[in-house]
Amino acid sequence: MTLTDDARTDGSGSPDPRPRRRGPWSRLSRPGETDGLVGILVKIVLLGLADALALYAVFVLAAQEKWVVLALTVVLTVGVNVVYLRRDGLPAKYLAPGITLLLVFQVFVMVYTGYIAFTNAGDGHNSSKEDAVAAIATKGQERVPDSPQYQLSVLEKRGDVWFLVTAPDGAVALGSADEPLAEVDDAEVDGSGKAVAVDGYAPLSFDELLDRQDEILATAVPVSDNPSDGSLRTADGSTAYEYRSNLRYDEDAGTFTDATTGTVYADGGEGAFVSADGEELVPGWKINVGLDNFRRAVETPQLRDSLLSVIVWTFVFATLSVALVFGLGLFLAMVFNVASMRGKRFYRVMLILPYAFPAFLSGLVWSGLLNTEFGFVNQVLLGGADIEWLTDPWLARFSVLFVNTWLGFPYMFLVCTGALQSIPDEMNEAARMDGASPWRAFRAVKLPLLLVSVAPLLITTFAYNFNNFNVIYMLTRGGPRFEDTTSDIGATDLLITMVYKVAFGTGTGRDYGLASALTIIIFVVIGIISAVLFRRTKALEDIH
Repeated sequence: MTLTDDARTDGSGSPDPRPRRRGPWSRLSRPGETDGLVGILVKIVLLGLADALALYAVFVLAAQEKWVVLALTVVLTVGVNVVYLRRDGLPAKYLAPGITLLLVFQVFVMVYTGYIAFTNAGDGHNSSKEDAVAAIATKGQERVPDSPQYQLSVLEKRGDVWFLVTAPDGAVALGSADEPLAEVDDAEVDGSGKAVAVDGYAPLSFDELLDRQDEILATAVPVSDNPSDGSLRTADGSTAYEYRSNLRYDEDAGTFTDATTGTVYADGGEGAFVSADGEELVPGWKINVGLDNFRRAVETPQLRDSLLSVIVWTFVFATLSVALVFGLGLFLAMVFNVASMRGKRFYRVMLILPYAFPAFLSGLVWSGLLNTEFGFVNQVLLGGADIEWLTDPWLARFSVLFVNTWLGFPYMFLVCTGALQSIPDEMNEAARMDGASPWRAFRAVKLPLLLVSVAPLLITTFAYNFNNFNVIYMLTRGGPRFEDTTSDIGATDLLITMVYKVAFGTGTGRDYGLASALTIIIFVVIGIISAVLFRRTKALEDIH
């Protein structure tokens, strides 16, 4: 019998009066408690760094008036501190980092993507109306003919360029590209009356002016809060002049007027200033458009026809990829699972080599191998044939399926090898005793047992190939392009590559709202298919 310290006796049944000696194990903390001074210090340092980062984020978000994100940041920071400052709650301390990263990198991204899908975000519509007004008012500014000359000293603060200007009447003002000019009373003035320095700002030397001349020449300092009042710019770093755009903004009416032509541009209700003739000023601003992006995806003729073709090809590509990868992987697994075969280890290592190379790099290599003019396949293997593997629509589809099968079969080969080796030999012996042929034994015994463990992986493989961006983009970039559309959409484009081209495409402009809407469609489609297939796989549980 083992006695604890509290139950020690001297042999007569009475408690032992000798002082108790505590072993090293007695210093261990209870689960959930901080162990020792080092643990406390580490906790304080890490929490201090996290809180400092969160505090910095709060100030930045407050300056940008991002109140919802600011509130979420505060709640998340307080929650992390509560979890790790408690003496108990060990499971929460392990789960907190994972849950935090899940909320930041998964949930937030999904919610924000859903929000963008209901806006007109894209080229020329990425900011607020106030930013659009400022950009239009400063765009195309020209020097005012009768502008007075301002004496200029270029200063620097935290990496930003500031203009310290002295007006002809002696007034001194300071401003930057982000801060309008404001009068300064305590500026240091030289003998000629020119302001040359202000406390907290570093004057730029001549060499520094030369090094940053492009930045200085591109700097436009607003004269006031009203963008229509113009700005000060310099051509030599020592003098500044007023510049003003022909577009004048009327704050009360909320319109722009072209001083040259008299054309009035008003808010057209679609995130842009539009004239009576339909002429639109760029940039615009971001607004909520409801279901317009989803409606555009199905109602615009060119986009609708291309979208239908891409959806069909996406399903065909994902289905055939799963079938080919699984079929080839299972076949090779059965071939190299024969006990009497010699050199199986060497062959298995060779077969998994394609799985060891990055998919994007393999796509680029195969793109060179299948090149029509100088590719290895045409010039060497086929004796100089002129086969358009990547430019003919059907051959391009065959090529991406072939390359994707080459990249994916090693994974399925490994999975099927493990699954086959887990099937008891007694099952095969029983089928053989019953007189079943090898094919019938495989179809009736091995395959059902194999699908018990492989079926969920086939579903995830389908979902992966549904969004297989690397192979398509690196091999064909979605081409060859459809002839009946103005968009950069081609015969081998999947939904994911189509979304990428819509969001970041060149020539057609960026359209984040439409791309986000298409992303939601992809998410819904994959979610429904996965749910249905996972429900069907429950039938395999009875076999197991």
